[in-house]
Amino acid sequence: MDKEQQATDKLYKSHFGKMVTAMLQFSRDIDIETAEDLVQDAFYAALSSWKHKGIPDNPAGWMYTVCRNNAINALKKNKSFKNPFEEYPAINGEAEPDENIFDDRKMQLLFACSHPGLSAKMQVVITLKYVANLKTGSIAKALGITIDGVDKILARAKQRIKMENIFLKEPTPQQLKIRLPVVHKIIYLIFNEGYKASSGKEIIRQELCEESLIMTKSLLDNHVCNSDTAALYALLLFNAARLSARITPAGELSDLGEQDRTLWNDDLIALGSYYLNQSKCSTISSYHYEAAIACLHCHAKSFAGTDWTSITQLYRQLLQNNPNPFIELNYAIALYYDSQKQKAFDALHDLQQTFLDQSYLLHAALGKLYWQEGEYHKSDLHLTKALSLTNFQVEKDFVKKMLVKN
Repeated sequence: MDKEQQATDKLYKSHFGKMVTAMLQFSRDIDIETAEDLVQDAFYAALSSWKHKGIPDNPAGWMYTVCRNNAINALKKNKSFKNPFEEYPAINGEAEPDENIFDDRKMQLLFACSHPGLSAKMQVVITLKYVANLKTGSIAKALGITIDGVDKILARAKQRIKMENIFLKEPTPQQLKIRLPVVHKIIYLIFNEGYKASSGKEIIRQELCEESLIMTKSLLDNHVCNSDTAALYALLLFNAARLSARITPAGELSDLGEQDRTLWNDDLIALGSYYLNQSKCSTISSYHYEAAIACLHCHAKSFAGTDWTSITQLYRQLLQNNPNPFIELNYAIALYYDSQKQKAFDALHDLQQTFLDQSYLLHAALGKLYWQEGEYHKSDLHLTKALSLTNFQVEKDFVKKMLVKN
């Protein structure tokens, strides 16, 4: 692959969604389909131009200029078009606006996609696609729905935006508080996606984790926050502290019981503890419970020395607050290590009646726990199914290592 192709591919992954939302903000007359076409055309133009003239110093700025010029040309072709750009100076085709125009908009775009005219699921999906730049498959996995389901949600969102003239723009200060819970959920999902092992080189997508931390800290710094924001930030810090230990130097996935705890970041753990303390309030959210669980893990001297009794109690309270199959899975695993093994296996088998039966996570957990119990035939059955349910090589290698042990 030549350097021009590499440059456009890198920019596509990092800026496609940002440029689409920038085009939406540029004019009310541009819908999502048109915005996507404008951006796509700009990428084709970039690949052709850069091969002849070289890669510009500011590729993102160059791309934004092309998108904006194309938008003006497209709008002028509309007979009903009335120039809304008179307040803007004429655009020099050679000019390259500062790339920070995208990064500076991240928070306003985050809130803009949380428009109350869209359903909660639509808000989450369009933000994961256009702000976090996640692919449809990644969004589906993050939300626990099918790819077809994501496509349908996106189609309905685009239609709603077009038919009801919903314009994605920064809300007023009075609207920020109303939209904050959705923003919290989106940041949480973006971090979780980054925390997973990615395909390709199978490295942790730390950029998404870092982006989530930056966005949450921005909410706190700008006082667009509440106690849930502090609890969410604490949770992300605790999880980020353990990132470097999730993949071994040999490139193998390391679960919590096998991680080298000397690699955990003590500074991030201390900072997480500070914000968890700052988040104390009369109303306890799911983020508070999850942060408290992560805190117990981070402060445990060893896996065996973890306070599993407190963790199971916290998961039980979390499930009352937020019933969720993924939480039930973690609760069942905690029950096992809290010496409530039969109850743990009963809960895990109950989850086979949910969509998690088609999840790598459930069958990998069952396979490992049965292996620890010496029931190798049952372990093989679940590990083999887990192997068929993941496309991540590090997860496949993890399962294969367990199968070899059997």
